[in-house]
Amino acid sequence: MKEIYLDNSATTKVFPEIAALMTKIYTDDYGNPSSMHNKGVDAEKYIRTAKEQIAKTLKVSEKEIIFTSCGTESDNMALLGAAHALRRKGNHIITTKVEHPAVLRTMEALEKEGFDITYLGTDRYGVISLDELKDSVRDDTILVSIMHVNNEIGSIMPVKEAGELIKSINKDIVFHVDAVQSYGKFVINPKKMNVDMLSVSGHKIHGPKGIGFLYLNEKLRIEPLILGGGQQNNMRSGTENVAGIAAMGLAAKMMYENLDDDVKRMYDHKKHLIDGITDIEDVSINGVSDDGIMGAPHVISVSVKDVRAEVLLHALEDKGIYVSAGSACSTHKKSVSSTLSAIGLEKNLLDSTVRFSLSVLTTKDEIDDAIKAMHELIPVLRKYKPH
Repeated sequence: MKEIYLDNSATTKVFPEIAALMTKIYTDDYGNPSSMHNKGVDAEKYIRTAKEQIAKTLKVSEKEIIFTSCGTESDNMALLGAAHALRRKGNHIITTKVEHPAVLRTMEALEKEGFDITYLGTDRYGVISLDELKDSVRDDTILVSIMHVNNEIGSIMPVKEAGELIKSINKDIVFHVDAVQSYGKFVINPKKMNVDMLSVSGHKIHGPKGIGFLYLNEKLRIEPLILGGGQQNNMRSGTENVAGIAAMGLAAKMMYENLDDDVKRMYDHKKHLIDGITDIEDVSINGVSDDGIMGAPHVISVSVKDVRAEVLLHALEDKGIYVSAGSACSTHKKSVSSTLSAIGLEKNLLDSTVRFSLSVLTTKDEIDDAIKAMHELIPVLRKYKPH
């Protein structure tokens, strides 16, 4: 049976070139980058190259890139580190109701420490209001965290406009952006966007799991989460994951080499999928506006009335098609999606929504097969809906 992988917002397939590079490092260039002998020097070169590759995509300095274990750690490092460092200036933080759990759970932890958190709402397409953001900024606001692309419905936040607004009110407010779902799909320039910290994960861009990075403006000082041997300028101690770092650098380079063509192709596939399944009765798309604004190129949130998401997911799986029931970035424990609730999705659709997510490897034939499967499965599955 042919495998059709349409769960790329959960994780992506590693590019063959990246797997080969990692194998070489694991078997040949395995030195500790802190060692002074040639093996260590060779390992350190991989780290330096990766920093150069990533910094080039963001138009920032290599010294502003800090490698972490994942996007979640990058978010935690940014938010906890900045909040603790800035606490003497104030204790108010602003975020949104549709953030990834890596941000929302961190905000809950900060609330328990005594920080005051404002959660911005969104419209029905999952986009914040800049007016609400403006009205929420206070004299004691020290930090704002807004995701770039929502991981469940693909809505694009106006982060550039938000950055301009925040800095026009108070240039000392720190602006953090979770770019886990946008890096590699959009041109991102933190300096021009007034972004002080930016979180990214490697396994969303055809790199391996277990690696991420945080862009940290060189003028900003935050408290480190991990203490030890002082690696990465004391910001993130511990022996560096050389293979993962080198892999992420190469993945970043590869994702931005043909960005325009890749993004256009993904948008074409996304539109083709939407057009192909919305003629099924009571099937609707979340995060796409009435005037055709598509959101991010790779995420499609689909609500299917009278069919439970888990049932549809496994029915598609039986045909070799892999999708998600909401976000796959948390445990299997069932819970109501904060994003779907925030956009005001009807209660009867909260448990009837699946996510298709594309990558640069997705083909039109795969989209055609997914459309065909949805047309075949949904009428059958509706016959067995609970009464």
